[in-house]
Amino acid sequence: VAAALRAAADRREGLARLGGQVAARRSRVEAAEAELERLSASLADAEQRREHAQAEFTALETQVAGVEEGEEDLDSEHEGAAAALARAEEAHEAARAELQAAERERATWSARKEALEIGLDRKDGAGALLAAGPAVSGVLGSVAALLGVEGGYEQAVAAALGAAADAVAVASPASAAEAIEHLRAADAGRAGMLVAGPATGGPPPSVPDGARAALDLVRAPGELRGALQRLLGDVVVVEDLPTARELAAARPDLVAVTRDGDVLAAHRAAGGSSSAPSLLQVQAAVDEAADALSAAGHRVQRAQFTLQQTTAERSAAAERVEAALERLHESDARMNAVAEQLGQLGGAVRSAAAEAERLRATRSQVAERLEGDRRELADLEERFEAASAAPADDGDVSTDERDRLAEAARGLGRAETEARLALRTTEERARALAGRADSLQRQAREELAARERAAARRAERAEQARVATRVREGAQRALAAWESSAEQASRLREAAEAARVRFAEEVAGARRAVESLQAEQQRLGDTRHADEVARAQQRWRIDQLRQRSLEELGTDPDVLVEEFGPHQLVPPSPPAPGDPEPETPPQPRPYVRAEQDKRRRAAERALGQLGQVNPLALEEYAAMEERHQFLVTQSDDLKRSRKDLLDIVKEVDERVEKVFSEAFADVAAQYEQVFPRLFPGGEGRLVLTDPSDMLATGIEVEARPAGKKVKRLSLLSGGERSLAAVAMLVSIFRARPSPFYVLDEVEAALDDANLSRLITLFEELRSSSQLIVITHQKRTMQIADALYGVTMRGDGVSTVVSQRLRDPQAPRQGVPQEVPPAS
Repeated sequence: VAAALRAAADRREGLARLGGQVAARRSRVEAAEAELERLSASLADAEQRREHAQAEFTALETQVAGVEEGEEDLDSEHEGAAAALARAEEAHEAARAELQAAERERATWSARKEALEIGLDRKDGAGALLAAGPAVSGVLGSVAALLGVEGGYEQAVAAALGAAADAVAVASPASAAEAIEHLRAADAGRAGMLVAGPATGGPPPSVPDGARAALDLVRAPGELRGALQRLLGDVVVVEDLPTARELAAARPDLVAVTRDGDVLAAHRAAGGSSSAPSLLQVQAAVDEAADALSAAGHRVQRAQFTLQQTTAERSAAAERVEAALERLHESDARMNAVAEQLGQLGGAVRSAAAEAERLRATRSQVAERLEGDRRELADLEERFEAASAAPADDGDVSTDERDRLAEAARGLGRAETEARLALRTTEERARALAGRADSLQRQAREELAARERAAARRAERAEQARVATRVREGAQRALAAWESSAEQASRLREAAEAARVRFAEEVAGARRAVESLQAEQQRLGDTRHADEVARAQQRWRIDQLRQRSLEELGTDPDVLVEEFGPHQLVPPSPPAPGDPEPETPPQPRPYVRAEQDKRRRAAERALGQLGQVNPLALEEYAAMEERHQFLVTQSDDLKRSRKDLLDIVKEVDERVEKVFSEAFADVAAQYEQVFPRLFPGGEGRLVLTDPSDMLATGIEVEARPAGKKVKRLSLLSGGERSLAAVAMLVSIFRARPSPFYVLDEVEAALDDANLSRLITLFEELRSSSQLIVITHQKRTMQIADALYGVTMRGDGVSTVVSQRLRDPQAPRQGVPQEVPPAS
């Protein structure tokens, strides 16, 4: 019936138009066949070009393989040289750090030694005696400098010596009397003196266990041994005050001194908290600093030598790295040339392949279009033949048979639907019965498994009870054995403790003997080292003097010694200006070192009193005055600039404060109006955290929706917080309008009611500004003037799809129309 109706319609429309369509479609098919042949030829040409470029690319890759093998060797060589350079750098930095640490240590010990030597520089009568030198005969030196005390016992020995520790040692009572006369004549104060002499009295008293004789802790010259024996003969050193108290009670003939400097005897006592260190302690510290300074000097020399070696190694490693890097750069240049050729050939291959792929895709599209055109042509020819062969009668076509068959089909459809419903009901009942049977079987299996587990648990509990019984019996036997072993171990421990105490006493005695020997060995080594250092210094000084004689005087050292040596007479000094001429001219005198040193010191003092003469003082003063004037000018300029900048900063702060205050007042007023519109019945406002300081204040947002007491945003729901933030933005927009706004999914968390309120605000803002809204909400899209979206075409390229819903200048009920896509 449809074919007859279509043939009649075609006949009514005219066989001429149908024939024209058939001819047009046939022409289109012929054109598509010609285009398909042309694309096939182009595709074959592109494939041929791709194969040719691929062959050249493969051949060049074979050449690159040989170049890359040499490149790997150069990389390995460069990496090895770089690693050696890194190791040399690390060694150099370590040597430099060691040298710096050694120099700091040497400077520290040198400063400590100088400071301690300043403390030894006596300013009282003792210092005057020591400075007098040969003028007072019999002065041996400071007691502190002449004595050597075992390490750790300086304070005890100083307390035992008392005032003698700070005294000056003299050779005899006559020397002491001469020294006293010298001090009185020079009005140099008082000084304590220790008179050397032979030892008197009987043998020293015995020393009890746990104590040490004070004489054994002191090293002194032979002439002072007798004086020290008189002072320290009955003095012993103990560890602490309780031991000293017991010793004083048991041995009244001895004087006990603790290592902290407390003195306790039957007839005298002294002690208390520590005071200033004695000269013995200061002298010991000076000696220790001198030893440490010498060791630091050796360490500095070793570090300098190591630094020179590491510097040479680093330079050599750097040269090797530079050579390897230069060869590597040459290889990289060759590789870059080959890589450029490979890139060109690869681009040619990819271009030919892309062109072939594009031609192949185009040919496929043309073939598909040709196939569709052929089907349409066949359909049009069939319709044209049917229209041509149909009778010319245009009467109505009978549809009774069609209606009868349609009614029969509807009856069969209803029967089929009823049969399908019955089948579905039967299947549902069968599935329900099968599920119930499975459930009952599963319950039966679980019950059997539970019974088996209960039986296994009962057997396990019985076995555990038997094991616990045996464990309890074994524990009782073990407890009895342990008690017996504990008693035996206690007896053995007591015996071992007694043996340990005895062995500890023996070890302590041996350790003290070893410490004494080590101290003696250290003293001997220090003396030998000091002698070696002194000899080296003397040799160095002699060499310096010889060199100075040749450089400054131009005279051979031997000739200089021969002409001005100690065997020559010393000419007298000329009289000072203003002094009267002596009646008899002074005669040359024999060389006496003490006298010449005294003359030298007097001359140095006179030269020091004259002070330094600077012939360039006037020029320096003029330059300094000019510099001072320049700095004063610059300072005044800086002050003026600072004042100007502060004025500008003040003006900017005032302007910023004014603008911020006005903007905040406008936004706060708008927020109080916008918030109730988004939250009907709610209250919202903006509050300054520090209104007194508008430049540093913060802003707090208070939001209280209707029916809630909370004001903090953190206690609101997600939608409420989002809506409160939108209210803040809209308040800013209304207080300070802008030409357009970009909103990115601001309504994503809102429900329909809140979205409706927000859309109302959008409508108001749209009257004065342009809104660009990124959204997924359908209702937001409905109020838009135009929609833009991004989609992917069938060829994988993204494209922009646009749709204008209404003309912004036209009324709101415009008809949707196409708009040009955005770029």
